[in-house]
Amino acid sequence: MKTQLPATFNARLAVCAIFATAFSTSISAEPAEITIAKEYGIGYLPYMIMENNKLVEKHAAALGLKDMKINWQTFGGSGLMQSAMIAGRLDFASSGVPWFLTMWDKLNGQVKSPGALDSMPIYLNTRNPNVKTIRDFTEKDKIALPAVKSSIQAITLQMAATAMFGSENVTKLDTLTVSLSHPDAMNALLSGISEIDSHFASSPFQELELKDPRIHRVLSSYDLTGGQTTFIIAWTSTKFHDENPKTYQAFVDALLEAQAFINSRPPQAAKIYLAMSGDKRLAQEELVSILGNPDYKFTNVPQNIMKYAEFMLRSGSMKKKPASWKDLFFPNVHDTPGS
Repeated sequence: MKTQLPATFNARLAVCAIFATAFSTSISAEPAEITIAKEYGIGYLPYMIMENNKLVEKHAAALGLKDMKINWQTFGGSGLMQSAMIAGRLDFASSGVPWFLTMWDKLNGQVKSPGALDSMPIYLNTRNPNVKTIRDFTEKDKIALPAVKSSIQAITLQMAATAMFGSENVTKLDTLTVSLSHPDAMNALLSGISEIDSHFASSPFQELELKDPRIHRVLSSYDLTGGQTTFIIAWTSTKFHDENPKTYQAFVDALLEAQAFINSRPPQAAKIYLAMSGDKRLAQEELVSILGNPDYKFTNVPQNIMKYAEFMLRSGSMKKKPASWKDLFFPNVHDTPGS
């Protein structure tokens, strides 16, 4: 009698097979061209500095890789980025922590992180004056976030639901969520006429929204994680890491230089962000103030990664348990005080 494997098991095998095929071509030389992906917002400021200041090119040249071409792609959500990585169209991706954990889990550790981009809180904002806590949301409310059930905002909302209503109600608020990019979600919230009356946002969209007197904050992700927590994380395949050590090192060195630039030169970093994003609603001095918020930290050190991993394991979003945070990262991060 033929054994019938569960559909979920077959699906996971299929994803792994596609990913392995996409990265199966062995190469004898490091690439002359790589593609790096980012999304919208201040969480991706280190990548914007890397792009503007051509830091990957600089460090690649220092390692003997002359004239390396860097393609930068901006995505509206991590789901699209995940698909591009699986298809082999990206070399370095970046996302909120849960998307990375999902990829690590699905692909049996074939992707890992060279380091975090930053730690910063994300805010759930609303224009509904009756909503003081998440308990006050009703079926009339709509919460915009980058991707339902999978983005860092969606998983954080599930953490909040679990804290408020118990683990049996982890998905209680999922039916209120709608997938929208942060720029579109902010525009819908501030329009005053959209059915979208709430937005689980990120910086600078959350700060821009709170400038409107109709908008107030319902919660911060730090309320649930207990303090500074990695927001955006970089990741690549173990195959790329192993086969392209100089390119990988150039990326790591560029990321560290970009983070140091932001921390030491906030006005210049703010100017670069505004020029590259085209954001007209935010003044440079406002952005400098945001960057000076002690809750915001541009560092490669992973912070509270395991809190998301442990929650996703309990809720069933992950199947494989990392022995420690170091299982998720390449060795260049292992000596940092990660968590």
